[in-house]
Amino acid sequence: MTATDVRPGPDAEAMAAAVAAAIRTLDANIDSFADRYPADTTVDNRYPLRPPTAGQPSGANVGWTTSFWPGMLWLAHDLTGDDRYQRAAMSHVRSFATRVARGIDLDTHDLGFLYTLSCVIPARRTGDPRARAAALAAADHLMTRVLEPAGIIQAWGDLDDPRQRGRTIIDSLMNTPLLFWASQTTGDGRYASAARRHSAQLRRHILRPDGTTFHTFYWDPETGAALRGETEQGHADHSCWARGQAWGIYGFSLNHRYTGESGLLAAARTCADRFLARLPADHVAYWDLEFGDGSRQDRDSSAAAIAACGLVELADNLTDADVAHRYRSAAGRILRSLADGYATDGGPASNALILHGVYDKPKGIGVDEGNLWGDYFYLEALTRATTPDWTSPW
Repeated sequence: MTATDVRPGPDAEAMAAAVAAAIRTLDANIDSFADRYPADTTVDNRYPLRPPTAGQPSGANVGWTTSFWPGMLWLAHDLTGDDRYQRAAMSHVRSFATRVARGIDLDTHDLGFLYTLSCVIPARRTGDPRARAAALAAADHLMTRVLEPAGIIQAWGDLDDPRQRGRTIIDSLMNTPLLFWASQTTGDGRYASAARRHSAQLRRHILRPDGTTFHTFYWDPETGAALRGETEQGHADHSCWARGQAWGIYGFSLNHRYTGESGLLAAARTCADRFLARLPADHVAYWDLEFGDGSRQDRDSSAAAIAACGLVELADNLTDADVAHRYRSAAGRILRSLADGYATDGGPASNALILHGVYDKPKGIGVDEGNLWGDYFYLEALTRATTPDWTSPW
């Protein structure tokens, strides 16, 4: 299909234009980056190559965001049917296979992000044996981060680091699909069991009674006792980091899809209702839900893009047609606002798809810039809106 073959509706023309602009930017980025990797965020609205680190050269496959680049290439293939995007995406399998085989920068739960988009997709779609083996190796490594008796997947860092020991974060809900896929692929239920237990722990403890979420939560690694919630990238421990709430909408919905557990679906709805209640007039969240119009704070377009995808995923899991329509309509308003006010229109001033995102406001990192995950989820939201019967990579 082409970018103009979209579902009929009042926004069809606008969505087709947004897709076309995004594809123009991706085309230019293929020429610039090829099989190298952009930095996490833009600098003055343009992605440089990923800086050299940990003995790796510039543009190397390190960090937690590199898979969003091949992930966007797979989405471009879904949107256009053009095989050159599949070839470009497949060119990254070798790098991810090497990364997991050599143990390069693997001390993170974000192996789910990294290997779902880079290797699970080609394993499913093409049967590529190298991609399949790399994704399973990543799932095995992710299993080493499961901490008993708490039953949670540790987020960051060396497992012996006392500051990180026993900590998980709400983003982790997006990493469990790698484990569910591993169980489906191998027939070994250990992976899915770990993912199921982890998501249940987050439902009980990272989701607050008022419907907001903690960014991070600690468990005692020896006893498994729940300890405390904190933030790393939100405004304060008591506030609600917008991107974390968006991860909650999407992540709880995905885990419900795999498990069928009603409590996870209820958690996703709770996250969604709170997120939507705190949106400003243009439907694009400020970086922390504590802030609203008039606060003079920065927006996080990436939180909006994630939420737009998550709301559709949530709606797809609901049996009440009216409630599902409400969430889909909210997702449509968010997406239209991103396309109208935050997208770069494929012009030369920026090589990002959307701007005005925030990586880590408290640390001053990537503030009011584009970021790779924001671009990926914006393009996924466009794909969901314009491609009938699209198959999710998650």
